[in-house]
Amino acid sequence: MKNSILFTLVGLALALIVAYNCLYVVREIDRAVLLTFGEVTNFDVQPGLHVKVPAMHTVLKFDGRIQTLDAATQSYLTAEKEYLEVDSYAKWRVHNTADYYRATSGDESRANNLLAQRINTGLRNQFGTRTVHEVVSGERDSLMTELTDSLNSIAQTELGIEVIDIRVKKIDLPPNVSESVYQRMNTERQEEAQELRSTGRELAEGIEAEADRESLVIRANAYRDAESIRGDGDAQAAAIYANAFNKDSEFYQFTRSLNAYIDTFSDSGDVLVISPDSDFFKYLNSSKLGN
Repeated sequence: MKNSILFTLVGLALALIVAYNCLYVVREIDRAVLLTFGEVTNFDVQPGLHVKVPAMHTVLKFDGRIQTLDAATQSYLTAEKEYLEVDSYAKWRVHNTADYYRATSGDESRANNLLAQRINTGLRNQFGTRTVHEVVSGERDSLMTELTDSLNSIAQTELGIEVIDIRVKKIDLPPNVSESVYQRMNTERQEEAQELRSTGRELAEGIEAEADRESLVIRANAYRDAESIRGDGDAQAAAIYANAFNKDSEFYQFTRSLNAYIDTFSDSGDVLVISPDSDFFKYLNSSKLGN
């Protein structure tokens, strides 16, 4: 009884070993090739459970999902002969398993290195025909689209890789150039600020001169109007006085004399030296005679 159980366990163990070595699974997210004595006999093994012969067949599996290549920062020369430090990345995946295996032997790091070389060449060519402004803002999207399309065609043919997208994360000037560019920009901004200040002072002086001119004109017009009004008032007063004088000249002279007395004797400190027979005392002397 014990021997039969032992034989059963040994048989199960052998079966598991045989199954482990003879059976293999290709997942939906994987791409695989089958080698027979080191030579590829099936470049595109479909997902599922498959059988192989140990020591005769070898199965190589590749990740079929989208991979990210984070390229190292590179220096590129623009059409203006300005160097730019460019940090980029790419999205790719295995497109043709046979071409991918022939080009990289299924080594993902080798695939990244080969793709990075081609991206570096493509970016260098694209940046070399554009100015700094174009690669930074003006034509950045079209540059990336054009580069992706061209590299995708090359990578599929040479590497069996589909390039999904290429993007630039950051564009910087080299440190030795950044300082000179900053100084130039600072100088340009200072010149622009000085020009704006000069324009502002010129406008301010013009506004002040115009305000002074308008002030003088307003004062002159006001003085003219005031003199005209004063003249009209004096004329009306003279007319009133003349009319009053014509109606009763004696009474008019009497009231004028009273006003003169009031104005003359209102201040006790004033001294008036005049003859008693003067016409100034005409009505005062008349008053005494009446009394």
